Amino acid sequence: MTYLPPNPQRLERARQLMASTAIDLMLLGPSADFRYFTGRPGHLSERLTALVIGREGPPALVVPKLEAPLYADLESSFRLIAWADGEDPIAQLVTLAQTTGSRAIAVNDQFWSGFLLQLQDRLPERSFRRASPLLRRLRMTKDAEEIALLHEASRRTDAAWEYFCAHERLTGRTEREVAARLSELLLAEGLHEVAFCIVASGPNGASPHHETGDRVIQPGDPVVIDFGGSYYGYYSDITRTPVAGEPPSGFADAYEAVLEAQQAAFAAIRPGVPCQDVDRAARQVLAERGYGPYFIHRLGHGVGLTVHEDPYLVEGNDEPLGPGMVVSDEPGVYIPGQWGVRIEDLVVVTEDGAERLNRVSHELLRLP
Repeated sequence: MTYLPPNPQRLERARQLMASTAIDLMLLGPSADFRYFTGRPGHLSERLTALVIGREGPPALVVPKLEAPLYADLESSFRLIAWADGEDPIAQLVTLAQTTGSRAIAVNDQFWSGFLLQLQDRLPERSFRRASPLLRRLRMTKDAEEIALLHEASRRTDAAWEYFCAHERLTGRTEREVAARLSELLLAEGLHEVAFCIVASGPNGASPHHETGDRVIQPGDPVVIDFGGSYYGYYSDITRTPVAGEPPSGFADAYEAVLEAQQAAFAAIRPGVPCQDVDRAARQVLAERGYGPYFIHRLGHGVGLTVHEDPYLVEGNDEPLGPGMVVSDEPGVYIPGQWGVRIEDLVVVTEDGAERLNRVSHELLRLP
């Protein structure tokens, strides 16, 4: 696997925020946070791996000795501390905290409690806090490099979908077979992993997070297909709802309403608009069309180094959107026992509006 090199500007921004929030030391376990600074995800296991960021000096990577070769190319940017089986890795963290004079230590949500509790026992006079409020501020607004990677992940995902629509069929295949074929196409387009591929046919489409199964797709079935993968750690996420042949009664009207709601939400996305107002824009359309009770989830979520991250487009979130944020726009209608429809694109907030990352058709597709 080829990884992206560390971005020193991210470290500098983190230190500025640490200073403004009185955090002396930050400890990050293997996670998207870890990857944000190092360019690689790290290996989460019973052996401690941690990125240690202080207010000054090079950050430290505390890693198992048997995995140290995986980080050898980072030694120009990080102090590499390798510990061997049988040694005490928590002692390395204690030493780093003591030598830097750190009083307030922040840990990310993926720093395992088994390690954290040991560290707290050995540093009883230090205060410990969650690092997530600081990290979300860093990761929520994407830089130009991140936006370019998200563009590319979506472009490759769009290409896989266009190929599928031009060459594949739905009728007579199981949900699992459709998911497997679409996953093959995502990898063929150069995505580094398939993160998810939900295929929900007929009545299964009324469950937004249906577990893809062995149901055979029947003529007239709407099929909710929600899929995405990663490109250098950055994710795509798109949903389309084609029909196997001719749609059932009432479906075309619901589809049109969902598409109208998605367009209304997209029109509302711009800097300064509260997240909940974008959700409201879509919800109002569906309520006016008579589908309000059948839109049962938030409008969208942020996407970046994880598929779901801040900001969330949901009622109660009055945080304003800002340039560089990337969110999903995915209203849906779910009729229990019958079918569902969801249309989703990723959208980047620009300086004066918004831009879709997905460019494939929104039209109701009738596939064989």
